Amino acid sequence: MSKKIWLTPNEVAELLLVSPVTVRQWAQKGLLPARTTPGGHRRFSMESVRQFAIREGMASRLKGEASRCILVVDDDEQLNRFLVELFRSKYQGAFVDSAFDGYEAGSKVQQVNPDVVLLDLMMPGMDGFQVCERLKTDVDTMHIHVVAMSGFYSEENEGRIMSVGADKFLRKPFSNAEVIEACGFSSANS
Repeated sequence: MSKKIWLTPNEVAELLLVSPVTVRQWAQKGLLPARTTPGGHRRFSMESVRQFAIREGMASRLKGEASRCILVVDDDEQLNRFLVELFRSKYQGAFVDSAFDGYEAGSKVQQVNPDVVLLDLMMPGMDGFQVCERLKTDVDTMHIHVVAMSGFYSEENEGRIMSVGADKFLRKPFSNAEVIEACGFSSANS
């Protein structure tokens, strides 16, 4: 279903684990944007369904490949946007969001319940070490796969981030295939 661009109310209901009547009511109230076919049937874009699910705190309900969610956390806006677009373009069934500092990352983790956090170590305010430690010591977030990354490599930094629970460590710059693989996605599409 993740390859489909337009979904029927029944498909949206199955994806979000609600009844088709609920989906139709959301559309009637203008909460979930829909297009109407020439035959009068509603169709929902996959992207609008994802955005709705996140806005309404239902991202964790998305089923299948669409439930794959990655949060990119890096204060380098250019790299952050590049990584978001990389995952969005290669894995259209996944939801990708971003944060630009550790505090915003904490808020986004609560909103989108990511499967993977791609986390820069060196950020102003709350750095990647603190973010990772908080994620890995909280019972509600300890399952999140944390991929740490840094342009300031040292054995000390790598050891420190791994000791607070990171699952992988990447040295910047890295290839598209390396980051995709580290995040647990198939690199066959890259």
